[in-house]
Amino acid sequence: MIPKRILDVLISLILIIVLSPLFLILAILVKLSSPGPALFKPVRIGLNGQPFTMYKFRSMQIGGEKDWIERFDPAQMANFVFQAEDDPRITKTGRWLRRTSLDELPNLFNVLAGSMSLVGPRPEEPEVAAHYTAEMRRRLDVKPGITGLAQISGRGELPLKDVIAKDLEYVDRHSFLFDVTILVKTPFTVGSRRGAL
Repeated sequence: MIPKRILDVLISLILIIVLSPLFLILAILVKLSSPGPALFKPVRIGLNGQPFTMYKFRSMQIGGEKDWIERFDPAQMANFVFQAEDDPRITKTGRWLRRTSLDELPNLFNVLAGSMSLVGPRPEEPEVAAHYTAEMRRRLDVKPGITGLAQISGRGELPLKDVIAKDLEYVDRHSFLFDVTILVKTPFTVGSRRGAL
């Protein structure tokens, strides 16, 4: 959809330029909060099931990003919740970054490059996507996004079944106007501090 891509490029480019001083400040804060790089570069599953490298500010101690796999049971996947408010792996700076969703700002480079969009289902973990049913895989029919219908409906505290239900609703309803509506609602959701994007 050409209007969507134009919107993605224009907004991501403008935000990257305008927010470049903030990027630098946040990178320094992350580096000071704990040993390790400022950026976290996990592999995620995107459009048509293709893996790509996603960019985020690191919010956890080094080595902690895969500990959730120990809690993940594919048989109970529908009720799995990724975010835990008291997760000891999250640094103090990381907790604030997640609460304000500033850890996601480097996603703008993914949007500019074309592996993500401003609006769409959040990129999936490969370990979770491997257990998708045929119906769940429909959420991979559109580009993943920085924000989406699931994120403005409950953010990080929704169980996976509810996230996927909202994502599939987005797949069925998505349009340029719907994307704009979600973008407009996103700052209010972030401001309410309900979970994390």
